[in-house]
Amino acid sequence: MTGTSPTSAVSAEYTLTYLLGAPRALVYQAWTDPEHFSHWFGPRVYTTPVSKISMDLRPGGIWRAAVVARDGSEQVLDGVYRELSPPERLVFTTGDPGNTTGDLASVVTIVLNERDGGTEMVFHQAGYNTDQAHADASKAGWLEFFDRLDEHLTGHSPKA
Repeated sequence: MTGTSPTSAVSAEYTLTYLLGAPRALVYQAWTDPEHFSHWFGPRVYTTPVSKISMDLRPGGIWRAAVVARDGSEQVLDGVYRELSPPERLVFTTGDPGNTTGDLASVVTIVLNERDGGTEMVFHQAGYNTDQAHADASKAGWLEFFDRLDEHLTGHSPKA
């Protein structure tokens, strides 16, 4: 993964606020512990085996996860941690799996706030070298992931 160049500019960005029915420390752990991460990261039609996840939890450390389709094909997602401030903040880069140039695709910032026994997760993604259609598809994908995250942490079915 390469960083942004001096000429790189945000080309699409959005913020999602999602309420989770679990304590903030547990939500942070779900983002940083492969055992938790494997239960919710990726679309429902894929699995994310613990053996296909690596997390070097330090600024500059690389995270990587392979989501596996029913036919056995894999798609690897990865990036670099920029900031880890448990249990309230996590910042990392994430690449576009279709990108063959190595350019940075986006920076994700997650802020976790305690709310009524649960957690308000504020998720911000600033995209580089992307367009709004790709950002909209990414946004929809993350919302599916967050439903899975809440299910995993609370044992309840998705929100209606």
